[in-house]
Amino acid sequence: MGESVELSKIAAAIEQDEPTTRGIISDMMTAYEKQNRGIRIIELDHSFQLCTKKEYYDYLIRIARQPKRYVLTDVMLETLSIIAYRQPVTKLEIEKIRGVKSDHAVNKLVEYGLVEEVGRMDAPGRPILFGTTEEFLRRFSVQSLDDLPSLAPEQIEHFKEEAEDEAKLKLDI
Repeated sequence: MGESVELSKIAAAIEQDEPTTRGIISDMMTAYEKQNRGIRIIELDHSFQLCTKKEYYDYLIRIARQPKRYVLTDVMLETLSIIAYRQPVTKLEIEKIRGVKSDHAVNKLVEYGLVEEVGRMDAPGRPILFGTTEEFLRRFSVQSLDDLPSLAPEQIEHFKEEAEDEAKLKLDI
């Protein structure tokens, strides 16, 4: 279908319950892998999608002649990380964390389909709230946001200390 399909919709289409449907899909995933097929089924947040194996990407590009490999700069990756971990989040919140304007990075991430508007904040001006998309999950090979790596407590403490030191330096100047 070009996009993922929810388990409940697949179950309804094949007239099975969801546990049975999940089992059928799991069997298909295993069979495709054993047979070394060029396609695979991936799970994305309780939905499934049929897609080409990563190792065949270059061949598809040659066929399609329309490469869609986007370059994510450090600025875009930093912005994307903030959105992924803090969503839903406004541009102003992103800019407070980064310390610089983030319009270009957010706009590029929206253009690349990794970020989307997920609503509006109930505040003056009704700022846009941003969140990640299913394409983000697909590109970073995670089934859900729960699969994103978390920071170790000592890393968080180190970041807090750096921020406090930086704040002290700014106050001394």
